[in-house]
This record gives sequence, structure tokens and C-alpha cells, in this order.
Amino acid sequence: MLLLAGAFSVWAQTTPAMTTPTAAGFWNTSGVFAGAYQCAVCHPKETAKFVGSSMSRALEPVADCKILAGSVHFTFRDAPYSYDIRRVGDKVLYRVIGGGETLETPLLYAFGQGKAGQTYVFQVDGQFYESRVSYYAKLGGLDLTVGAINAKPSSLLVAAGRVMSGSEPRNCFGCHTTGARVGGTLQLAHFESGVQCEACHGPGVAHVAAATAGKMVAGTIRSLKALAPQESGEFCGACHRTWESVMLMGIKGINNARFPSYRLSNSPCFSLDDARISCTACHDPHGALVEDYRYYDSKCAACHNNGNTSLKKKLCPVGRERCTSCHMQRVEPAEAHHAFADHWIRVVRSKTDYPD
Repeated sequence: MLLLAGAFSVWAQTTPAMTTPTAAGFWNTSGVFAGAYQCAVCHPKETAKFVGSSMSRALEPVADCKILAGSVHFTFRDAPYSYDIRRVGDKVLYRVIGGGETLETPLLYAFGQGKAGQTYVFQVDGQFYESRVSYYAKLGGLDLTVGAINAKPSSLLVAAGRVMSGSEPRNCFGCHTTGARVGGTLQLAHFESGVQCEACHGPGVAHVAAATAGKMVAGTIRSLKALAPQESGEFCGACHRTWESVMLMGIKGINNARFPSYRLSNSPCFSLDDARISCTACHDPHGALVEDYRYYDSKCAACHNNGNTSLKKKLCPVGRERCTSCHMQRVEPAEAHHAFADHWIRVVRSKTDYPD
């Protein structure tokens, strides 16, 4: 699936609470979800800033999807099949035609905010499918979803989309929403669109109750401040792919530029215990992605500077600014129509230098 993040939403206060039993690893959260609006009562700055982040908009119901709003009409052809996405009233219909047959079904969910791309999910006979075509911002329209180019559809349904089998729906919704994953199962009756506060910090009803009572109780909410660099990478990598997950999945080539946790852990400067080379060292998890190169130069200078003699980090002999333009080159997988920053920090020898 094209996991690229699209609308910040919070529940109305009448929304029923969600329960999450204990599960393993990242999903080891138990308790009842309060909803982001409850977090905003005590943490207004963090929640207001988070509205601008891609994570907060990682999924939206099609009815609320900005890209699919109004009189939208996208078409695409991959012979012998033609594709059509258009809004009709409060629905967005997905039509695939080929071999004298037609399949038409409503799209249900939009995965990704659309800054890079957006992939859609629909349902046939109770089974979720990932649309075979996706929206790409660079194109302003549709093209084949990442990975689809290598498959030749054997039927109209296969041409419409790829079946999301096994635990895939649970994992995809689990990473793109807050509360859709209930332990080891998927529930879509009540959840928050996008990655909201409790997706990372855990269910907060007990924490809210303790704060309201003025008697804070340790362990009622998950604090992430003390995570070591490796732990931070594994935590973020639960959705963004860890080194281990990429190895197990056998993902090779330029497409794994989409997995920053994996790429970062391969960097020569990566350290298991140096917080200056971790996900949150450069990216504020509560804010939007910073675009200013000077911000990232300051992060590199935390180690690579004239006064830091104890670390003996070499200074770049070529330049003193725009460090990431050379050492974290942007690479564009042909299928993705988007250039990703390669988080494998290194001295890039050539444009074709792309270690797996």
C-alpha cells in the first residue's frame, strides 16, 4: 500500500469510548481511548501544532477527503482496463471497465493526505481491497499504485484492486488511524481518523480521570521522552518499517527509500545510544515537517563542528550548508512520483549510489 499521509479529525464528545486489550510490542496498550479533544484540554499547544502534521491526516473517510471533494473526476487507462473515480452526491464511485465487464463500487477510505499520493480502499463481499490506481500530487491525477505495475490482472476484480488479506487490514488501519486496531483485531465502528495523540501515547481515559481528580498516577499514559535512539527507531518503525522488518520482507532497491527508520539505522553515524542521531532529533513528532535546510544544518552541526574536538567528527570539505542535499539525497522511485529523502546518511559517491 502507498503509505503516504491526508484530515485532522477529532471525535465529537458524544462518540463512544474505545477499548483496547493488551497486545504485543507497539500495540501493547490497554485501556479506554478518550479522544484527541480531551488531550487538547490540557495540551493545547501540542494538539494545535499537530493539526499541521502529515501523521494527523494519514487516513480520512472518503466523505471527508479533500482531494475527492466537489465535482472531482479522475480517469486512467491501463489497457485493456479503464478507471474512473468521480463524486456522486455524498459518495465517490470507483468504476473499472474491461473485457466487456464493469465493476462499480463506492470508495470507503483514503490512505494518505495526498501531499505525495493517496490510495483508496473499497469493499467487495465483506473483503477490503486496495485500489489498483492511486492519486499522485505530482501528476494531479491517477497512475498505478506502487507495486501494481508488476502484476497483470487475471480478472476484472483483480484489475480493480489487490485484496488485503490476513492481518493486512488490521495493520494498515492500525497505522493510519487511532483506535481501529483493538489488540489483535480490527474494529471500524469507532476510531479517530489519522494518527492522533493516543496512537502513540496509548489510551488516555485513566490519565484524564487522574488529571481531573488532581491525583496523577504513574503509568496511566505512555511517555516517550526517555526512549533511546534504537527504541525510538523501533517505535517509529512499527509503522515506518524497522531494519528487521525490511530484512524479513526482502524489500530491495530504491523503493525502500520510503522506510526512514530502516535507512537511518544503516547510516555510519547511527548510534544505539546517541540521541542526536534518532528520529525525533530532527523531526518534532507533534509538528509539521520542517522544510528549511538551515534547521537540518544545525542538527548536523551538533556533531560536525570545529569545537567538537572530543568526537573528532570530520567536517565536510565541500560545503558548510545544505548538508542534506548531498548526504541525504532525494531519490524518486519511478512508481511513486515523489522524491523521498534517503535517510541512509553517507558520502554519496554518485547519483547511482544507492546501497540496500
